[in-house]
Amino acid sequence: MVYLWLAIFLLTLTWSAINPRDYATWVLEVAPAVAGLIVLAVTRRRFPLTPLLYTLILFHCVVLMIGGHYTYAEVPFFEGLLGAERNNYDKLGHFTQGFVPAMIARELLIRKQIVSSASWRNFFILCFCLAFSAFYELIEWWAALLMGGSAEAFLGTQGYDWDTQSDMAFALLGAAVALVTLGHYHDKQLQER
Repeated sequence: MVYLWLAIFLLTLTWSAINPRDYATWVLEVAPAVAGLIVLAVTRRRFPLTPLLYTLILFHCVVLMIGGHYTYAEVPFFEGLLGAERNNYDKLGHFTQGFVPAMIARELLIRKQIVSSASWRNFFILCFCLAFSAFYELIEWWAALLMGGSAEAFLGTQGYDWDTQSDMAFALLGAAVALVTLGHYHDKQLQER
């Protein structure tokens, strides 16, 4: 499974790096995926994750690399999807930004026995994911200040005034959906450890 995971990651990364729409945007969008790969490589032996979590992390990395290649505002197949006037790949990215970190936080909190109550654990996970999303919006703002006009491809607001707020809402929705839909399956994998 490790070699398949790595093959998918590296093939997608290589494809993504070939003639991206905007190289600066590509670096900004793909950097979290590469950082994630490094963290997983360093922790793999002493703190292996569940197969579910490795799969979700890979999916999130692929979403980042596709968005980096095209820019989030120009990913094919998301133009006018369901009658929308804007490309909503960005919303998939932010949904995933809540969905996957929620499961990462869940696994860490359970395995490290940080919060024993499921209700409080879910509350803290939702708070973490919303805070993470808000921090990412601050990173986008800082990038826009540093890059000036060339930051539009990274921001991907597409003229939508409520982009920041809807990005955070999609991340929060993603976190909630992950906890509701995958909690029991995740518990089974944790018990098999």
